[in-house]
Amino acid sequence: MSAGTKKEAANKAANTEAAAPSRLGVWFAHHLHSVVFSLGRALRKPWATALTVAVMALALALPLGLSIALDNLKVFAGSVQQSRDINLFLKPGIDGAAAQDVAATLRARADVAGVVLRTPDEGLAELRDSAGLGEAIDALGENPLPTLLIVTPASDDAALARALETLPQADLVQHDALWRQRLDAWLGFGARLVQVLSLLLGLGAVLVVGNTVRLDIQARREEIGVLQLLGASDGFIRRPFIYLGAWYGLGAGVLALGLIGACGLALRPPLAALSGSYGSPFTLHGLDALHSGLVLLGTVVLGWLGAWLVTGHFLRQTRPTDT
Repeated sequence: MSAGTKKEAANKAANTEAAAPSRLGVWFAHHLHSVVFSLGRALRKPWATALTVAVMALALALPLGLSIALDNLKVFAGSVQQSRDINLFLKPGIDGAAAQDVAATLRARADVAGVVLRTPDEGLAELRDSAGLGEAIDALGENPLPTLLIVTPASDDAALARALETLPQADLVQHDALWRQRLDAWLGFGARLVQVLSLLLGLGAVLVVGNTVRLDIQARREEIGVLQLLGASDGFIRRPFIYLGAWYGLGAGVLALGLIGACGLALRPPLAALSGSYGSPFTLHGLDALHSGLVLLGTVVLGWLGAWLVTGHFLRQTRPTDT
């Protein structure tokens, strides 16, 4: 073979290698084809797809809505949760200077974050303005209110309340801790309820996707059998069905977010009117973009998992064996 012939053969071999697709390119092309193919199969069965997506969306919207309601309740009760102030009513015989000394002593404590002194005149003026009892207050003649110290704890409010009760200047210590503990307990119960419902209904969504994908697998049973006989790997066969489950999950997530948004729009006006009647600026808050994206990611994972489990079981049952 001449040098020119060898060179020409080498160029042809190099061109052939360059023209042959790489393993990564083939892998990516098959994934892309599986994504498009699975979406096409879902769209070719609109009613069945819509029913599957709707059932999944309703199952996912319930714990999601409860979680949003619980978060809004925590925001609504946030001022209650953070209002750990202790009201220290001083004895009637303590004048303004002595009350200032008590306040200064309390501010020096490490377990006290702040102290607000409210004189009897200030308390009476606030009572007159807020309760509309001007005529009744004027009829009293003397001011019956004591000096009040509003103490903000820095750490353990219960321990500080017990310490304040031992002060010789203290007449009454008002510390409403029991109802806040009950509120914490109810909020904790609500959070656990949301977790349990999310687990159960998430499992239900996985089963719904798995059953739908199982029906699709049964419809293509002969095709899958031929691919197995030709030596196709389980991953090659499973891939379109996994993407089909992911499409179901994505559709269910979008629909669930839409249902939650519609419910929020319906509830926001009456809730605003209710909170406004109590003089509260509270408004209903929904999911932001980050949490909405996480919800969609979670629903896609649920759909993927349901399809993966079903296809894996089917392929283990139908894998050809050597005889």
